Amino acid sequence: MRLILLGPPGSGKGTQAQRLVQRYGIIQLSTGEMLRAAVAAQTPVGIRAQGIMASGGLVPDDIVIGLISDRLDQPDAAKGFILDGFPRTVPQAEALDELLKKKRMRLDAVIELRVNESALLQRVEARAAETRARGEEVRTDDTPEVLTKRLASYRAMTEPLIHYYSERRKLLTVDGMMTIEHVTREINRILSAIGAVGAAAPSKAGTPRRSGKASKKGRKAAPKKSGKPTGKRTEKASRASSKRPRTTQKAGKPPSRAPKKAARKSVASSRTRVAARSRKAAKKFTKRRAKA
Repeated sequence: MRLILLGPPGSGKGTQAQRLVQRYGIIQLSTGEMLRAAVAAQTPVGIRAQGIMASGGLVPDDIVIGLISDRLDQPDAAKGFILDGFPRTVPQAEALDELLKKKRMRLDAVIELRVNESALLQRVEARAAETRARGEEVRTDDTPEVLTKRLASYRAMTEPLIHYYSERRKLLTVDGMMTIEHVTREINRILSAIGAVGAAAPSKAGTPRRSGKASKKGRKAAPKKSGKPTGKRTEKASRASSKRPRTTQKAGKPPSRAPKKAARKSVASSRTRVAARSRKAAKKFTKRRAKA
């Protein structure tokens, strides 16, 4: 699973990123943290970035891309990642696309948390008031004035990414004004719908499950144990066979009784002839005795 979370400051990207990390076992790539870690480890990229950061300048895109490239080569990135805070501009998005292409990786989705800016300002004001009520000091970056500047920067630099990823059919939008739980459920639903959370589990027998249509076809084509014809094809075949012309003598029919009848008639007629001859002979013998 490879994701980018987009949204203005205060939209809840960090909260949702942590929930995705815990649920799916992927890593969160924060460019700020990666820069600080590279500087601490004194890697070649970290040494280059250290001087720029010390002077208050912006770290060039090629250095940030180099950091991300090195991080993606580590074993724990094999399951996937979430990019939070990068890319911020269209050129950075283009550079990221080239990097993923070289590594033969595919970006699954860009999830935009869409929020109402006026509601964000109200949230910050309420949070600042609660902090003061507890007697604590309000953070300098958690005030309406700072948030207003950050929102203006987001609209000028980062909002064009919405159009960039929308054209590439990667953008999916979630209403960030819902509760945290509702936003989490919606993100998980989207990830399941696009197949970013893995394929379906195999069946118990270890063989891949067939689709509904394929299994139905298989059941229709399989003959029953009784040997009776099933399905439309066998029904058509039986109809076709019933329309064939019948032969004069059906198979298995006993032979004709005409020869036996003829034999019986012949025997009867021969017996009649013999009896007639005997009667004639007896009459002749009677007449001879009468003359004598």
